[in-house]
Amino acid sequence: MEGWWRAIAVAALVTCAFYLTLIVLARRLPPGPLRDLLRVLPDCVVALRALHRDPRVPRSAKAGLWIALIWVLSPIDLIPEFLPVIGPLDDIVVVALALRHAVKVSPREAIEDAWPGDPAMLERLLPVGGGSLFRRGS
Repeated sequence: MEGWWRAIAVAALVTCAFYLTLIVLARRLPPGPLRDLLRVLPDCVVALRALHRDPRVPRSAKAGLWIALIWVLSPIDLIPEFLPVIGPLDDIVVVALALRHAVKVSPREAIEDAWPGDPAMLERLLPVGGGSLFRRGS
């Protein structure tokens, strides 16, 4: 049984090291879509944590955020992380879906307060109703 825990710990460490490498690479890339892709996942993780702690966010959104966080931290992926650029794609999709649900059921201010990155990136990730993310009725 101890071997399983060791394997899980190693997989978690490798995953964390991979994400740290992505963060370092994203800071060195010139501005563009590739840099945006590599920077969006850390911003999403920070937003997930902030939304989870916010009392304005409903329980259904928090449950979705937990599922997304577990998915990101899980060493088992649909697309292996070691593949350049497309490796974190499944994680980004799951996180974006969880954030989309949180946006639909949460107050606008909670989402704005939680997002640490560029607001334009949030608009690109989570358009609601074909229009702007923050132009819906309160």
